[in-house]
Amino acid sequence: MYKRHLNQINLIDDPEYFGGIALDKDNEWVKLAKMIPWHEFEDEYADLFPSSTGQPACSVRLALGSLLIKERYQFSDEETVAHITMNPYLQYFIGLEAYTTKSPFDASMLTRFRKRIPLKMLEEANDIIIDRPKPKKKSSDDDTDDKGSGGSSGENKGTLILDATCAPQNIRFPTDASLLNEARLNAERIIDTLHGKGLTDEGVKPRTYREEAKKRYNSFSKSRKKSKKSIRKAIRQQLGYLKRDLKIIDQIAAVHPDYLQYISPWEQDRLTVIRILYAQQQEMFNTNTRRVDDRIVSLSQPWIRPIKRGKQNAETEYGAKVEMSDVNGFLRIEHLSWDAFNESTTLQASVENYHRAYGHYPERVLADTIFRTSGNLKYCKEHGIHLNGPKLGRPTHDLERRKHELRQEWLESGERGDIERRFGIDKRCYSLGCITAKLQHTSEVMIYLSVLTLNLQKRLRLLLRTFFSIYWQQQNLLLVQ
Repeated sequence: MYKRHLNQINLIDDPEYFGGIALDKDNEWVKLAKMIPWHEFEDEYADLFPSSTGQPACSVRLALGSLLIKERYQFSDEETVAHITMNPYLQYFIGLEAYTTKSPFDASMLTRFRKRIPLKMLEEANDIIIDRPKPKKKSSDDDTDDKGSGGSSGENKGTLILDATCAPQNIRFPTDASLLNEARLNAERIIDTLHGKGLTDEGVKPRTYREEAKKRYNSFSKSRKKSKKSIRKAIRQQLGYLKRDLKIIDQIAAVHPDYLQYISPWEQDRLTVIRILYAQQQEMFNTNTRRVDDRIVSLSQPWIRPIKRGKQNAETEYGAKVEMSDVNGFLRIEHLSWDAFNESTTLQASVENYHRAYGHYPERVLADTIFRTSGNLKYCKEHGIHLNGPKLGRPTHDLERRKHELRQEWLESGERGDIERRFGIDKRCYSLGCITAKLQHTSEVMIYLSVLTLNLQKRLRLLLRTFFSIYWQQQNLLLVQ
């Protein structure tokens, strides 16, 4: 059940009437509360609660606002609730009617908020904050005109900066031996559960050699220098133990086809992941390679894939790969995937999204050299878009022209660095540098929230800059008079 607050006049929205406490109108959270159009998301959030009975759900302002507070200060769930309880400004921000010393909700509710909030709502909220127009629905006549004119509707305007980054997930560094050891421990747990239900032969617990497997793995993991030979030996040993455990489970399944009903849903999902992991590790061991398609690097989060980034401090990162656009200093997520992808394949889709929103194509697209494929160059040329980077073919013999081209390329590379700076801020100050959520959807919600919080803080700084510029102009006029 959800009670709508849309179009309801409430004096509590005025900070001077917040439960008898006069709040400062220039406070950061008061300004942010007025900046975010909460009513825009009321209908979409209310649709998540179709039932008209039961306990009323928390408002969208409380749910989204509390997640933004957590993102802004990088608190844990418990710390977020504790600071909201102590701070009247934070309580005003999440839409409480008056200041209270009691916790407005339990810390576990933040997990439910992350599960409930759809990514589309966060994307729409981000578009509103960055002043991105909503895409207009085209009629059939408009589509015909666009196709006849090469897809352009007027003069190209603006600059679109594109780049991709990885949002690392907070998981243990994956090694083949540690993954196989964890899978073995989980398989032994499932065998113990099935034995406790009386599904083993004559009630005798199958022999798994777990003590021997534990001793061998501990001896390997504690060694300071691990040679290739010792690593391969440890992998071979753990593969043998895991193969034996899976064989025992298969023997139980042959006698009791309904064995899955005796184990928990968590164990059922984990068993499926263990079988895939074993097949992948066995294939890599037999072929003596370190690569396999859809490689599992975490048993608890099997959707995570290794992303080759080629960075100096981290050649491989484990998390979602995100392609973003930068328009006027504001970030927007264009494509998010847990599988590695070539970012050059997303350029045309990002440009078309820009065209649908603004009604015209960008004048320039600033991107890394990986985006300069023949298909993208041809696409940009057809639509009159300048794509930064050196021109194809031999350099011109005209020294002045060559000098001008090099200077333009140097200046545009500096402009393109703006999106890299945004990535750095988002990773240092917000959660993009380490995603701590445990589920796929909640991890994606954290990524979108980090970008939304970054844009909100930039919008707030621009508002303060405008205020101070007007203030100093007035002071200068008074001094002149």
